[in-house]
Amino acid sequence: MPKFITIGYGDQDGYDRTPQAVRDAAHAQDARLVSEGALVGIAGTPVQVRNPNASGVTTREGAFMSSDLPVAGFAVIEAASLAEAIDKVAQVPCAVAHGVVEVWPLK
Repeated sequence: MPKFITIGYGDQDGYDRTPQAVRDAAHAQDARLVSEGALVGIAGTPVQVRNPNASGVTTREGAFMSSDLPVAGFAVIEAASLAEAIDKVAQVPCAVAHGVVEVWPLK
C-alpha cells in the first residue's frame, strides 16, 4: 500500500481556542492512525545537517524552511490513494485546531 508523510503545523493558541470535544475527537483519530500502524510523533527542535562534497559535516539548530505556524508533528501513514490519505488526516489535531496538515506521497 502507498505511504504518505504528513506534516502538521499548529500552535498552542489555535489548539486552545478549539472546543475540547473537537480536540478529543482529533486525538482519537491520531490513536486510530497509530492502531493502523502509522508512525506518529511530536516535532522537536530541528537540526540542519550539511556535508558539501563530503568535505565535512556542519550542523545548525533550527528549521531550514519557515512558515507562519511551527511544525507541530508528523506521521507516516499508509493509504490506498492520496484522497484516502487526505480523509485520514482531515480530522487530526493540526487540521481541526486552526493549523494545517501537508500530505506528501512517498514514491
